[in-house]
Amino acid sequence: MPGMVLLSYPLLGLSLLTVLAAALLVAILHFWQGAPARTKIPKAQKRREIALQQMAALAQRLREQEPGLDPKPILELPLVKLAQKLQAEELSLESVLCSYLEEALKVHQEVNCLTDFLGECEKELQALKKLKKSERGLLYGVPISLKDPYDCLGHDSTCGLAQFLEKPAAEDGVIVKVLKAQGAIPFVKTNIPQTLLRSLKCSECSNPIYGQTLNPLNLKKSPGGSSGGEGALLAAKGSILGMGSDTGGSIRIPASFCGVYGLRTTGNRLRYSVVVLEEVSTVAGPMAQDVDSLVLSMRALLSKDMHQLDPTVPFMPFREEVYSSNRPLRIGYYESDGYTEPSPSMARAVRLTCRLLQDAGHEVIPFSIPRIEYAVHLYRAGVYADGGATLIQKLEGDIVDPSMKMVVSILRLPNPVKSILAWILKNTEYQQEFIAKWKSLDLDVLLAPSLDPAFYIGYGSKAIESISYTALYNLLNFPVGVVPVTTVTLQDEEEQAFYKGYYGDSNDRNFAEAIKGSLGLPVAVQCIALPWEEELCLRFMKEVETMTKNQREPK
Repeated sequence: MPGMVLLSYPLLGLSLLTVLAAALLVAILHFWQGAPARTKIPKAQKRREIALQQMAALAQRLREQEPGLDPKPILELPLVKLAQKLQAEELSLESVLCSYLEEALKVHQEVNCLTDFLGECEKELQALKKLKKSERGLLYGVPISLKDPYDCLGHDSTCGLAQFLEKPAAEDGVIVKVLKAQGAIPFVKTNIPQTLLRSLKCSECSNPIYGQTLNPLNLKKSPGGSSGGEGALLAAKGSILGMGSDTGGSIRIPASFCGVYGLRTTGNRLRYSVVVLEEVSTVAGPMAQDVDSLVLSMRALLSKDMHQLDPTVPFMPFREEVYSSNRPLRIGYYESDGYTEPSPSMARAVRLTCRLLQDAGHEVIPFSIPRIEYAVHLYRAGVYADGGATLIQKLEGDIVDPSMKMVVSILRLPNPVKSILAWILKNTEYQQEFIAKWKSLDLDVLLAPSLDPAFYIGYGSKAIESISYTALYNLLNFPVGVVPVTTVTLQDEEEQAFYKGYYGDSNDRNFAEAIKGSLGLPVAVQCIALPWEEELCLRFMKEVETMTKNQREPK
């Protein structure tokens, strides 16, 4: 036996050398496979630089037409007022577009949020001027921003992947067509994390092509992801209306981190397709600076154009009677999902909102999430339904962003290991269980914490379990809106020093680190409705906004 043990040492050494050699070979292979990406990326960065120069040149040409233009009053107008003034010709299309071109460029210089300029906006402006008043849509002359994956004729939709560079869209996507039919002027595209999967990186917004986007409210913090470029641009008033998408909170996290408003719609209420992971339900939704703006955008998007362009989308016009109702609501609420301990500011935001809702005559009822750990596992199963094969395939030949490296390493493990990490379960049963509990309490809507305050850059993949607050409603396919209701106070920061989390593991510790130094940053809540009830969701959001907008909190 001793001889056999001694004999095994050389074999062990040989095995280790074999493993190391194989790892080195894989590293070399990935380096060479990444060569095309290393060639394409500098070209893409140069194209962006030229595009932004063209954007500045257009702004200059428009300003020369109105040399006395003061953009500040225009930028301070809420969307509904801006749209009214454009319809009434109290403001020129040129003055509004010029104001937002200039402001978006300023914001980009500070936070790196733009990926492309849509130069055709100049021709679209001229085409709008030729319309009769009766032909003008609800968003006539409104400049809007689009998250990178929205297809625009002649422009790349990269998803942060080099393999999608130099493959311009053959036509506008359905949502872009609908927005243009309603008179909107798309003028920029905004940055995203690599592959869009915020749920894999939690709160990051960086990719190897366009780099890291910063939060304009605190440049050490992330704007969230994957609609992080939209959140940053809207927060700094470089856009008045944007379109994002949501796979695990990709609209709601940036809205929360940046202090703006966002709506995750029910799947297939709006037409949206994403090119990276087809097995994951990704939905479209608007982002803006108040609830009225979201309502106006949904009225425009839910026009007959959507169904005509894509008959698979049900024709469901905006239901004004639901949104305008003033009957008291039965509102379920919870301060914690039972999986990730909320930050003190998250829990306080829910308590504050509940009190205001009760004072306004609504009824609030405690609610607890059924089987939250099971729900989190179900969500993971959906994201990794193929063991991550699709994601790995999309990343082959690409430079992997630092925020993705840990996830990619796990997904490259042998299949038997991945099968343990990514077992497939159906979520229909859980959805019905959740709805049954909702119905048993006779709820109209549900109030929940949103994930905030904003994380320090680099902590997204370290505190990944905190997706529980947002990913749950992607699993359930419920419409959810985010409303900022307060800001982080000194007392919140003091209480945060004692944060332990429910598990005391590295994720809990990293979450505590990620949200430090957040005094004054926005804190939001989530407003939730049952599937296809976007109008009720927005009505609830409006109630919360109205009651909390002027609420003064102790500093």
